[in-house]
Parts: sequence; C-alpha cells; structure tokens
Amino acid sequence: MSTAASGPSASSRARMNIGEVLDRLRPDFPGVTIPKIRFLEDKGLIKPERTPAGYRKFSHDDVERLRYVLRMQRDHYLPLRVIGEHLDAIDRGMEPPPIDPVVPTVPKVALAADGLPSAESFRRHDQVRLSRRELLKIAEISEQLLAELEQFGLVAASRTGHFDTDALVVAQTARELADFGFEPRHLRAFKTSADREVGLVDQVIAPHKAGRDPSAKARAEEAVSEIAALSVRLHATLVKIGLRSS
Repeated sequence: MSTAASGPSASSRARMNIGEVLDRLRPDFPGVTIPKIRFLEDKGLIKPERTPAGYRKFSHDDVERLRYVLRMQRDHYLPLRVIGEHLDAIDRGMEPPPIDPVVPTVPKVALAADGLPSAESFRRHDQVRLSRRELLKIAEISEQLLAELEQFGLVAASRTGHFDTDALVVAQTARELADFGFEPRHLRAFKTSADREVGLVDQVIAPHKAGRDPSAKARAEEAVSEIAALSVRLHATLVKIGLRSS
C-alpha cells in the first residue's frame, strides 16, 4: 500500500471533487456512497483539502487511502480503529501488521444447558457481511439452492447486497436438510411457523414499546430476548414430543 504511505506531494495531488472520487471507487466498491466517504473523513481516516468555500478536494493519494480503508473493511472485516492504526503506521514510514486470511464463520452463540439458544443469543448482533459468492462458498451450497431459499423468503440480502450470519446459518441448515430430502419449498412451513411466533411476541410486547420511557423500552427489549428463548424451547420440546408419539 505504497500509495497510502506517501504523504501528499504537489505532483500527485490531482484535485478531484467528491463525486469524481465516487466514480473512481465504485467499479471496485459498488456500495460506497458520498455519506460513507464523509463518514470516513469524520473518523480522521482521510483528510482532503478544503477550498476557501469549504468544498472538499481529493488527491490521488486520498483516493488510494480510501481504497485501502474500504478493502480492509470488505476483505478482512477490520474495524475502523484498527484500520486507523494501520494508516498511522504507514504514515510514519512503517509497514502495517500482517493480515491473517479471514474467513467469516458463524459466531459462537450462547447455548443453554440443553443445547437450545439462550436469551443472550437472541441479543447477539454481529457485523459480518458476506457477498453472494462468499455465502455460496462458506455454506457450501449451489446458486440454485440459494435462489430457491430467496424465492421462498428464507434468506434475503441487505440493501447493499450482502448477507449476514443468520443467512449463513439458514443456508447451511437448508443444505444439511437437503441431505434428508427436504427442498426449500418444504421449509416454508418453518418460516410460516416462525412468523406466527414473531407476531405473537410483537403483540405481547407492543404496549411496552409504545411508551416514551427509555427504561421501559430497554426492559421490553430484554423481555423479547427472554420470550424468544422460551418460545424456541417450547417449540423444540413439542416437536420432540410429537416425533416420539408418531
């Protein structure tokens, strides 16, 4: 990342406005936006010059620095704080620390003693974002299976076209169920059942969420996690009872 390492020089500072920078970055980073670039500037990761009127003017080095930040986020899932440390080392003429290959994995969830998810696992929010190709590779599923899972509403990409950890778990589980003859169309029953349970929980919690008291809303969120864990326990137990009696 030699370009990010060098400081601004008169010969390298071809002035660009933020729209031109966006045009240069989007072929490699389709999800980048002007607010994203401004956010990275607010975090101190780039420092474009300002005209007397206050307009940003970016150099070639600024663009390469942005490429480095976006690549570290996309390919290695590094937090901005760590990326900032890398850039600081580069700015001081040092080599950034080596980056180990990162393969997104399913974060460990807190499980209850019986192996069922606990309330804590429902409060987990990870920042994993997988591309379509990464999801196919890690979940070991075909494009056809993923397309069918999307068709039946079992998996959905975000607005940026990425998939989260929950999508990965669903995809992996669907692949394992496929070994027993289950097709995505069969899994609609699970989605319908889950939607009914979510609707019931929302109905119970709605009055608490409607209040303006911040502490009441926090208690409602805690209650949602507890109820979700209890509903999964009840559902699993009823399925177990039903299978034993069949």
